[in-house]
Amino acid sequence: MTVDVYWRIGMGGDHASLRTPKVRNRGDWGGLGPGNIAPALRDGRPDGYAYIDHAAAVAKASEAAGFLGGLLPSFPGTEDPWALSAALARETSTYRFMVAFQPGFLHPLQAARMSASLQRATGGRLVYNIISGGGGPAQLWWGDKVDHDDRYARTSEFLDVLKGVWRGEPFDFDGRFFATRGAALPGHLTGEPFPEIYFSGSSAAAVNAAGLHADYYLSWLEPFGDLERKFDGVREHAAKLGRTPKFAVRIDILARHTEEAAWAEIEKGWRHVDPAIATRQARGDSVGAGRIKGWVPDTITGYRDVEVQPNVWAGFSLLRGGPAFGLVGSYEQVAQRLDELLDLGVDAFILAGNPHLEEAYRVGEEVLPLLGRSRFTQPSAVREPAPVA
Repeated sequence: MTVDVYWRIGMGGDHASLRTPKVRNRGDWGGLGPGNIAPALRDGRPDGYAYIDHAAAVAKASEAAGFLGGLLPSFPGTEDPWALSAALARETSTYRFMVAFQPGFLHPLQAARMSASLQRATGGRLVYNIISGGGGPAQLWWGDKVDHDDRYARTSEFLDVLKGVWRGEPFDFDGRFFATRGAALPGHLTGEPFPEIYFSGSSAAAVNAAGLHADYYLSWLEPFGDLERKFDGVREHAAKLGRTPKFAVRIDILARHTEEAAWAEIEKGWRHVDPAIATRQARGDSVGAGRIKGWVPDTITGYRDVEVQPNVWAGFSLLRGGPAFGLVGSYEQVAQRLDELLDLGVDAFILAGNPHLEEAYRVGEEVLPLLGRSRFTQPSAVREPAPVA
C-alpha cells in the first residue's frame, strides 16, 4: 500500500513567513499596498500579476517537488476552489485537486455534472474534501441554520444522490433534504472515475457519515495517542458497516536543517503573540478548542509550553489561521514523526507550510526523500474508471 501526499494551496493570501505572522503580503485580500507581492504595486499601479498566477506557481512547485496533488480549502473569505481547480488544471500535468466544499450549498445533481466535467477535462484529477461545517458565524455567513447532526445527515444524503446519479441509470430519491425523479448525467459524462472522498469531523454524527461514504477519514494532527484512539473508534464503527477505512492527517510543518533553527523561527513569530490571547484560545468554547484544553496548560507563558510531545506543537493557529497542531524540528525529526504516523495507520498526508511556494520546495526536497519516495503513490496522467462504492 502506497501513501498519498498532498500539499495545501493557499486560498486566502499567504504570510511572508511565520516569523511575521501579521504580514499577509501575498494576495490582495487586504488590498494592494507597499510590500505586497503576487500581485503587487509597481510605481503605484498593479503589476499585472494576478493571485491565480501565484497559486499556479504553488501548484507547479509542489507537483515538481513530488506531491500527488493539492488541497484547495474553502472559507467565506477565499477564492472558490471549484473555479480555481479548473484554472490550475491547465497549468499542471498529473496534479490532483482536492476540492473542499460543503454539500449543503450545492445541489448533488449540479455537483455530479461539475465533477464529471472536471474528471473528463483533467483525466480524473478531482478529489473531494467533504466538510459539513463547524457552526457559528461562519456557518451563518452561508445562511445555513441546520443544526450540527442534521448537517452530517444532509451530507450523507447528498452523497447518496451524487453516487446514484453517477452510476449512469435514471435515479429516483426521496429524502429529508433532496429528492430526484429520473435524474441522470448526460451520456458523454458517464463512466468517469468517481472522485475519492476525504471526509472530516470528530463527532459521532461525523464518524457515522464517514463510515458510510469516506475513502479517507481526515483528521487534523493531534497528540499521537489521541489520534490512534480516534482511528480505532472509526475502524470499529466502519467494521459494523462492512467497510475498511483509510486515514489521512492534515499537518503544518516547520522544518529546518537543525532543530534549533526550526524553533528559532517559532520564537521570532511568538514575539508577536499576546500570551493572554493564547491562553484564551486554549480555553475557548468550540469543539476544537475543547479538545485542545486537554493538551495544553491553563496558562501559556512561552512557545514551548504548547509543545505537547516531541516536535508536536499546538501554537500554529496563533501565527496563522487554521489548525493548532503541526510539526516543528529538523528535517530528520519531522520525517521521523511522519514515519511514526504511518505506523499508526495513516494512509495519506495533507502537508502545508508558510509561505506555501518556498515551503513546498523545502519539504519536497528535504523531508519527503527521508521517508522514501518509493512509498508514495506515483502520479499518472489518466486514472481508470472505478466502480462507485
